[in-house]
Amino acid sequence: MEVEEATTSTTGDGDTTDRTFSTAHSGALYRFKQQNLPDWRPALTPGSVITIFLVMGFFFIPMGLVCLHASESVVEIAYRYDVDCVPESYKNDKVAYIKDSSVSKNCTRRIRVDKYMKAPIFVYYELDNFYQNHRRYVKSRNDKQLLYGLKQKDIGSCDPVQTTNGLPILPCGLIAWSLFNDSFNFARRTEPLKLNRKNISWQSDREHKFGKDVYPFNFQNGSLIGGGSLDPKVPLSEQEDLIVWMRTAALPKFRKLYGVIEVDLDANDVVSIHIANNYNTYSFGGRKRVVLTTSKWLGAGKNSFLGLAYLVTGTSSLLLSILFALIHVRNPRPHGHST
Repeated sequence: MEVEEATTSTTGDGDTTDRTFSTAHSGALYRFKQQNLPDWRPALTPGSVITIFLVMGFFFIPMGLVCLHASESVVEIAYRYDVDCVPESYKNDKVAYIKDSSVSKNCTRRIRVDKYMKAPIFVYYELDNFYQNHRRYVKSRNDKQLLYGLKQKDIGSCDPVQTTNGLPILPCGLIAWSLFNDSFNFARRTEPLKLNRKNISWQSDREHKFGKDVYPFNFQNGSLIGGGSLDPKVPLSEQEDLIVWMRTAALPKFRKLYGVIEVDLDANDVVSIHIANNYNTYSFGGRKRVVLTTSKWLGAGKNSFLGLAYLVTGTSSLLLSILFALIHVRNPRPHGHST
């Protein structure tokens, strides 16, 4: 770095002072690097600390109550069907039931609506004890293949589901291979409830992660079938069940959106659920539920975590402010004293 030569002058008593400084040493960037910028160092007096905790308590506690009220006002129905849909003759061997293709997997169950449910009513399927966050499972996919199709030749990341009969699988990998394939239809009395299954996935996934001209190829054609099949005539960007499934869950208990009922359900309505119980969760002790839920400004489904977090934080802050106030009253310390 070139530095301009500074000129100096001599004062009457013999001291020299710089008249000109280098421009390289006068900029804000240099002062930032040298930590010479002005800073703000608040003096945390006992009064200010007590006030801060007090304000936090008075803010977070009402927010927590509002969030809890919003969560509790959500109407939710969760029905576990994986046990009820097994015939009596297979109750002691559920794995044999799910693997026996000659046994019908269809069943109908009825649920009663306890409270008025305002549309839109979101329908989820819930899986429990299913570890989609397993390292080998999460890595078994190829995002470039989902976007570019068979043009992507290197699909080694899809191990162990890469090829069948010497041909590549599209989409490859364990995640796509284990696609959830239970299905649900709903009726109120004798009237079918229309279930909207469009736009259940993220728009960014449909537009940027799954190809509009990429079609399933050689999928589920092996001797071992993992889950659902895909229509080879429909591009991946329109296979929304697959798109929702490919966004893996972080916890072993998770919900994924199946569709939306766009009519209101009144209290005491009886809804018939026609279920195709195809997905094998019996081999690993998994559990399956179908969930109907309304939504509030916090989102769909009941979730009291945010409200409880606000309440715990606000209560703790309020208690700390009271504790600090008592300590300060009993043992006051003048401002500026170090001991």
